[in-house]
Amino acid sequence: MTDISATGTYRLGDRSVNRMGYGAMQLAGPGVFGPPKDRAAALAVLREAVAAGVNHIDTSDYYGPFVTNEIIAEALAPYPAGLTIVTKVGAKRGDDGAWIHDLEPAGLGRQVEDNLRRLRLDAMEVVNLRLPGEMLKPAEGSLEAPFSAMAELQRRGLVRHLGLSNATSAQVREARAIAPVACVQNLYNLVSRDDDALIDELAAAGIAYVPFFPLGGFAPLQSQALSAVAERLGATAMQVALAWLLRRAPNILLIPGTSSVAHLRENLAAAELDLSAETMAELEAIARPVTA
Repeated sequence: MTDISATGTYRLGDRSVNRMGYGAMQLAGPGVFGPPKDRAAALAVLREAVAAGVNHIDTSDYYGPFVTNEIIAEALAPYPAGLTIVTKVGAKRGDDGAWIHDLEPAGLGRQVEDNLRRLRLDAMEVVNLRLPGEMLKPAEGSLEAPFSAMAELQRRGLVRHLGLSNATSAQVREARAIAPVACVQNLYNLVSRDDDALIDELAAAGIAYVPFFPLGGFAPLQSQALSAVAERLGATAMQVALAWLLRRAPNILLIPGTSSVAHLRENLAAAELDLSAETMAELEAIARPVTA
């Protein structure tokens, strides 16, 4: 079995978690809506992940909606000691599967309570406030009202630590003036590098950065250069992309998702893939703009 502890750990709230985690979004049906095609397979993936040492699982009640949280609870509750479950609030789903922003204080409170009930928890270890933006990119704007509402839920004991999702550097600074920020979850991967400076800022402050879509998400990473590196290393392109993220900065925590045990094992194996400085430079060039 892969030793995912080879990549070390990083602080997430009050806990130290393995840097290779798991994202539960793909356990829902197509379009992250409705039940999975194979519920037994979804349960097996979660149990395999925890057995392999994963102690950081990312989820949200709006995946499904409700589906992934119910599957997590069925598969893993009562939860093993040290397992950190992180959820997101700030949106809900329409009857047609549409994603609808819900950042009103009352709505945020309901969302946290719904997550707790379906996950069978008394308090969430970490809750990320998902901010609206342009597609998968953050957009500037004040988060004072919704993040203050989250801080109130923290004071009530429903949430232990707060994070942000889809946030700009300015929004992170604004949030930190209201309450401590445990992590930031944004789009970032080998070719989507807008957050390079933010990652370094967060590392200096001891704050975890959790890239979503580390493998490209709905548009999987494709690069001849990436494939060539993978072939040379005897690995898959996706394993190399994950290994690059782990090497990129010590505060990066990965949450690659899958609904397949075989694919889960492939992803976790990236923890043991060693990238030399020369290989890192080669991979860096993939996202570097071509200049005349």
